[in-house]
Amino acid sequence: MVSDLLREAGWQVRAVGDAATLERAMADGWPRLFILDINLPGEDGLSICRRISTQSAASILMLTARSDDLDRVIGLEVGADDYLGKPFYPRELVARVRALLRRQSRTPDSPEAARIEVAHLVIDKPGRQVTDSEGQDLNLSSAEFDLFVLLAEARGRVLSRDFLLDAIHGRESHYLDRSIDMLVSRLRRKIDRDGPTLIEGVRNAGYVLRAPTET
Repeated sequence: MVSDLLREAGWQVRAVGDAATLERAMADGWPRLFILDINLPGEDGLSICRRISTQSAASILMLTARSDDLDRVIGLEVGADDYLGKPFYPRELVARVRALLRRQSRTPDSPEAARIEVAHLVIDKPGRQVTDSEGQDLNLSSAEFDLFVLLAEARGRVLSRDFLLDAIHGRESHYLDRSIDMLVSRLRRKIDRDGPTLIEGVRNAGYVLRAPTET
């Protein structure tokens, strides 16, 4: 049903039923986006999500049972870019996929905007890659990369959780939605390995990148 829906929306889709079949499918090339159900035979969707997020910048959308809030939290922690509870409206799934793919397609307006230096890190916007002082790729997920760029471009200015949630996930926020906090936590673990914390939380306000930057 999901495959048919996405094909009707104009995308090329390949459906697989388990991790082993997925591995064989990826031998033909990595997709731009994965939609993972948590409940799969053998290796579950959360484990697959964790593995994919360390190997690719492809976006990951998790499908979860509406009542399983813990699954949503874990999914975001292990690398998912967005989640959608079941049952869901077909139009919402299409809208989420469009939003994730649209973020991947954003390009800078000038060569100067294509590169941002943040302390010991370099953001390559066209390549959607962040490297450290030794040139090592930090392997940020799609959502982690987008969050880092937002904070870097607004350096010194506090961005609210509501703004970040809407910019990253493309939907209005809920006062109990902590996905941005979890995304910041994931991002910090990757970018703060060789230095002090670059992203500062401002109580009741949001987050700000305080590190000196050059563009």
